[in-house]
Amino acid sequence: MAKITYNICVLIVTYSDRWQFLEQILRRVTTLENVTNVIVVDNASTYSVEQNCKLLKDNRIQVVTHTQNLGSAGGYKAGLEFFSKETEADFVWLLDDDNLPNPDALEKLTDIWNTSPLDDDKKALFSLRLDRKNHVQIAQGEDANRFLLVENSFMGFNLFRAPVNQYYKLRNKFKKQSGFKEKAVMPYAAYGGMFFHRRMVDLIGYPDESFFVYADDSEYTYRMTEKGATIWLVPASQIVDIDKSQGITYVKYFWRSVYLDLWSFRTYYQVRNSIYFYARFNVTNATIYGINKWLFLTGQWIISQITAKQENYKKFLIAINDGLTGGMGTVKAEKYS
Repeated sequence: MAKITYNICVLIVTYSDRWQFLEQILRRVTTLENVTNVIVVDNASTYSVEQNCKLLKDNRIQVVTHTQNLGSAGGYKAGLEFFSKETEADFVWLLDDDNLPNPDALEKLTDIWNTSPLDDDKKALFSLRLDRKNHVQIAQGEDANRFLLVENSFMGFNLFRAPVNQYYKLRNKFKKQSGFKEKAVMPYAAYGGMFFHRRMVDLIGYPDESFFVYADDSEYTYRMTEKGATIWLVPASQIVDIDKSQGITYVKYFWRSVYLDLWSFRTYYQVRNSIYFYARFNVTNATIYGINKWLFLTGQWIISQITAKQENYKKFLIAINDGLTGGMGTVKAEKYS
């Protein structure tokens, strides 16, 4: 059987001073078969991304420059608009500026694309990032909704799921680690690693800029699920984060709170947007949701007293309220500083 030729656009969003990461990604993706376009969205970086990209001498690389940081939502929206309107590529592969794909990562995606009989606007693929423990467990066969859409949870907390979670923890201590599945269903995914056809953009549109950063990728890709499409995690296609995400190395203790300890503008948007997203899609019982909310916030208040983080707790409550009331969009620094 003849090997199918694809026209693939790689879309990367960058910001600040991250050329040390971006250069590695660009050098890798420009070596991959079937890559016909590489779009780099410059979200007000502190250096000339366009000039640095020219040094690579590859006319497939095109830079979309913003003088203001529009966040991941605005950045990927601009990039997807450019992909849809200015290129003839059939597929787009989204990557963060620190997502270094394995040399065969893209090939693994294209190999599996035609194994599903679904139409081009009814499926999407997602590469595996091994530092995301939940994604690894999903790749090994766990139900994604155990981690990603837990009904009536508040900021991931659900008292009524505690016995089940304890069972899983105990089981995992004795369970033999299984290998990866060929593919696994996810209800939504991050931008970094998403692979889909241009017809999907026609179906679901563009990211919602009012999120600015955090959970905008969850909301955007969940539209695929809402429209009846299936997102497949493909474990054989792997990308490595060469820069560590916020909080991924944070050491948890039961008397401390990652939200209060690492409070920043990033935490504000993460909390607000997560509350807004999950309250729309995972609340099936308002009473249970309310109990989980009260218990979680009470716990955070107690921790704030123990750790002298009362001011951060007040800001945390503002983010919670903004999420519950739909106070989206970019906000003034006084909300989080």
